Amino acid sequence: MKAFRSTATAILASPLVRGLVAFGSAEAATRVVRLSALLIVARKVTPEIFGTAALALSLFELVRVLANAGIGQRLIIASDEELPALCNTAYRLFWAVCASVAAIQLAVAAAVHLVFGLSEAAALLAVLSLVYFAMPPGLVQIFLTMRDNRMVATARIAATQNMADSLMTVALVVVWPSAWALVLPKLLAAPVWTILARKSSAWRYNVAVGKAPVREFATFGPSILATEILSAARLHADKLVVGALLGTEALGIYYFAFNAGLGITQSFVAACNLVAFPHLAKANAANTLTEFRRTFAAGFSMLAPVVIAQALLAPIYVPIVFGETWIPATPYVVLLSLAALPLYAGSIVGAGYRVAGRPQDEAFLTGIATIAALAGLNFGATVSLQFACLGYVAGLAIVLVPAALASLAGRFTNPVLEPGGK
Repeated sequence: MKAFRSTATAILASPLVRGLVAFGSAEAATRVVRLSALLIVARKVTPEIFGTAALALSLFELVRVLANAGIGQRLIIASDEELPALCNTAYRLFWAVCASVAAIQLAVAAAVHLVFGLSEAAALLAVLSLVYFAMPPGLVQIFLTMRDNRMVATARIAATQNMADSLMTVALVVVWPSAWALVLPKLLAAPVWTILARKSSAWRYNVAVGKAPVREFATFGPSILATEILSAARLHADKLVVGALLGTEALGIYYFAFNAGLGITQSFVAACNLVAFPHLAKANAANTLTEFRRTFAAGFSMLAPVVIAQALLAPIYVPIVFGETWIPATPYVVLLSLAALPLYAGSIVGAGYRVAGRPQDEAFLTGIATIAALAGLNFGATVSLQFACLGYVAGLAIVLVPAALASLAGRFTNPVLEPGGK
């Protein structure tokens, strides 16, 4: 019994489990606030308003991934000696990248207005370009916090921003039921993240330590950017497909179901990747495969019960929580909630690839999964919205589940057999 208690205490005290619990707790608290917000929003706005907001937010998310250029990931795996100079270069690169992405988003907004005549969605997208100027002041600090495995602090920052977003959404919707009320909080909550991120680390730009060559970021940059773009296409282009094939009203229902279903667990899936990457990066090379399996099992044991409960209880909680208006969305909520499991599998495998110095393999796997998911969605949408959801989930599972099983077994797709990519 004493040995069991010692083992249990060691497991609970590990940085991995602390990080997962921190993000899980933060996600639970965030979701309580978001569900409460969605309850109010669902009763105040129409599917058409949801559709307009969904279009602007989906385009914003698609453009925003261009800012994920692998700069922070390079800092996480850097040695202590090279870190100060790398941080200086990373800070300058963050500003350059974010300013460029803001310009690209403005160009997209102009195209949405001039080519498609969607003036409100274009205006929303243009205003959201200001978010990029709140990011660079805190990006180096937040990645250094992750590098130190202080995931509790990282989770707290993300949760605070998300809760601020949700609370401001409710406040705006009550007085101004419109697409603007659903979108503006993304901008208004951005400074909250910036302030907290800067407080999470003592780092500040230091001219005395010099700058590292930009080429130091070349290995991770292109592959991780490709992965992020493909992931965004998979997670956000689905709204564009549904809107184009089934109409704005169907898009509003799908967007609601996505947020009430997969949206509840999607943030935790992303958080698992954030926790797993620095944890595996610090693992002893000889034990990397063992740590990979432990990491996968720990996250899965937390996620699976939530997904199962969500799918089984959706017919009960959807009409009670969101109102009878959204009862037709129940089967879509059930189906989309199941997508969290293959997405989790792909997320952890991807973290292993990055630690192994093989981010290009992660990009390849993500590309195949994206093609399969969107193809399944497109094919299903020719029949009905329900088949579209089923096709999306099936496409993800067909690619990501076998990849995870092979990785756990240590076979050909295993990202951690050769730590460091050697």
